[in-house]
Amino acid sequence: MDAVRRAQYLEALGIDVWRSRAAPDRAEGAALMEEPRPIEAPGPVEARGPIEALGVAEALTPVMVPGPVEAPQAGRADDAATVEAWRVLRAEVEACTKCPLHRTRTQAVFGVGDPRAEWLVIGEAPGADEDRKGEPFVGRAGQLLDAMLKAIGLARGKNVYIANVLKSRPPGNRDPKPQEVASCLPYLIRQIELIRPALILAVGRIAAQNLLATDLPLSRLRGRVHTFGALNTPVVVTYHPAYLLRTPADKRKAWEDLKFARSVLRELAARGTRL
Repeated sequence: MDAVRRAQYLEALGIDVWRSRAAPDRAEGAALMEEPRPIEAPGPVEARGPIEALGVAEALTPVMVPGPVEAPQAGRADDAATVEAWRVLRAEVEACTKCPLHRTRTQAVFGVGDPRAEWLVIGEAPGADEDRKGEPFVGRAGQLLDAMLKAIGLARGKNVYIANVLKSRPPGNRDPKPQEVASCLPYLIRQIELIRPALILAVGRIAAQNLLATDLPLSRLRGRVHTFGALNTPVVVTYHPAYLLRTPADKRKAWEDLKFARSVLRELAARGTRL
């Protein structure tokens, strides 16, 4: 991606790369828009809270780990068994009646993207647009998420998989109920086992709290590396695109979160810890 296109994507996020607090001069802002370079260990992480001014290697100490989950199957080959596992899982989700949401949904929203992705983006639940189309993060929020991903050199469907904690839309886009999360979370866990991402980006308070089994506010979850599941998959938390549409002043903070997530992934790759 050339510098002009990268600047356009950053502009879509409402970010002036030349006035960034994280890029106080033009030279640093230009570096942020360069094509991805060979993986290397980053310098000190631009983070907040307990890990401020620490390097990524120190930041990777697990912060909190939810309860144990079923261990994943070995291997990541796109063989017939893996393809069949995805087919069976999708069929189970589409036919699911474990919670009352199946009565009001138009269709289940399974997920979309690269089944071998390093990045797994997880939101809370489908909205009205997603319920109609059967794909997560469409409409204005989806367009903003795509811009956020492109700002760090990613694209929907290319090294990224996108899913939600819930596979069915809650009426009126209300918050998911505990029973609904308990019914749907095993499906998400199975997706994580099949994808084996290097990093999970949890977008929004509800997704983060349910993944990390915590009631801490988003402000205390951002800027830290958490872990999820038996594989201790690193989790970085940021704002939901729908929230950023309502509160554009926080887009700058979301950009810092994305850079932090990118630096964590580079450090993992440098240490040879890709799952």
